[in-house]
Formats: sequence, structure tokens, C-alpha cells
Amino acid sequence: MSTLFDLSDRVAFVTGAGSGIGRRLALGFAEAGADVGCFDLNPDSAAETVDMIREIGRKAHATAGDVRDQQAVQESIAETSSALGPLSIALNNAGIDRQDKAEEMTLDAWRQVIDVNLTGVFLCAQAEAQHMLANNETGCSIINIASMSASIVNRDMFQSHYNASKAGVKHLTKTLASEWARRGIRVNSISPGYILTPLTEADDIGPLRPVWEELTPLGRIGRTQDLVGPAVFLASEAAAFTTGADLIVDGGYVCW
Repeated sequence: MSTLFDLSDRVAFVTGAGSGIGRRLALGFAEAGADVGCFDLNPDSAAETVDMIREIGRKAHATAGDVRDQQAVQESIAETSSALGPLSIALNNAGIDRQDKAEEMTLDAWRQVIDVNLTGVFLCAQAEAQHMLANNETGCSIINIASMSASIVNRDMFQSHYNASKAGVKHLTKTLASEWARRGIRVNSISPGYILTPLTEADDIGPLRPVWEELTPLGRIGRTQDLVGPAVFLASEAAAFTTGADLIVDGGYVCW
């Protein structure tokens, strides 16, 4: 049974691996036995995650770039593969959050969130699948980080662009899963609830934390550690018959 979740000697590629959810899941893959490519906008942050992975005893490689830059994504995947081996796991986590009232939102603000959170996920998934298909890899897994905001509207927050982008990620995941299901690639998404990260500790959001805890059936905000099990499950043979799924990990928030 334990081998179901074993990622030994597989190679994973994680975007937004320099902090928060991305860093913890990159470490989680390494703890399960994978070597990990760490892609982040901040090269120093990606390098720090690589050092942490090497302390676990796995190989790792850092690359830097913007998920909106198609060439940078493709080159980073090629470089990671050259350093670690062909990819069979990918986690598309890089994203941004901001608040803008809908009636005051600028077009630039809308485009920034949609371009990073939705177009960026597509460009990464496209490049990852191209690599996996070209290498005739089977049993591959692409995991996209969506949000419970793909299914609900966050109370007292102004983020129509963010919510729309995450709803797009959720449905994009199902579409890609359908296209690639018979070609050896599973595609699923994880929709976290409120998770304690640098984003949720920001000055304009932090004061809402007691409200989030009160509205969550489990009575607390999530930790990045809470997402490791779901991510390893979707990456592993334990999820061999799971594709096109959206796994909500929110402490029960969407139940109420």
C-alpha cells in the first residue's frame, strides 16, 4: 500500500516554488522521493527552495522566469529536464492576488490577474504536456492550483478578476484532462481554502483571518502542510484513475 504514494526517482516541475504553497509542495514531492525543478519569478527564492530539497536528500534545480513568458517557460522545462531527467509530474502554482472594486478596476489590473493566474497556467501546462508527449512519458500528472474561489465568492473581498481566473483554471483543468487522458497525462486541480501564506498575511487581508476561522467548519485557517497529502496523491499512482477532478481542501468552508 505504501508504494501507491511513492514518487521515488520521478521528476517534478513546480512553478511559484520560491515561497508559500509552491515551496511547501516542492518539498512535499521531494519528501515522497521525487527530484524537483523549482521555477519562480525570484531566482534567489527558487535557489533557497533548491537548497532545502537537497537537504532532504533529493536532487533539485532552480530556474527563473515569468509564467506569462512562453519562451521562458519552455526553456526552463528543457533546462530542468537536462539537469534532472524527463518530467512526469508538474504543479502549476504561480499566481497573484489583489483586491480591486469591480466598478473601479482598471483594465490593466484585470489583465494582470487573468494573465498570470489563467494564461500562465495554460502556457505552463501546454509546455509541460509537450515535453511529456515528446518523451513518450506515461503515468504523467499535471496539477493546477485553483482555489475555492472558483466555486464561491469570498465574503467582503473585491476580487472579481481573481475569482474569474480561478474558475477558469478549474474548467481549463477539466478540458485538458479530456484532451490528454488517452495520451498518458492526467490533469487535476487543487482548490485550497484560506491558507496561511505571505499573501494571506498582507496588511489588507490579514485582519479578515478571525472571520475566516469562524466561517470554516474545522475552525482554523489552513497550513501549507495541509496541501501536501492531496498533491502527492494526485501526483502518484494512488490517483491512477483520477483525472479532471477538482479537489477542494478548505476545512469545509464551502459546506456552509
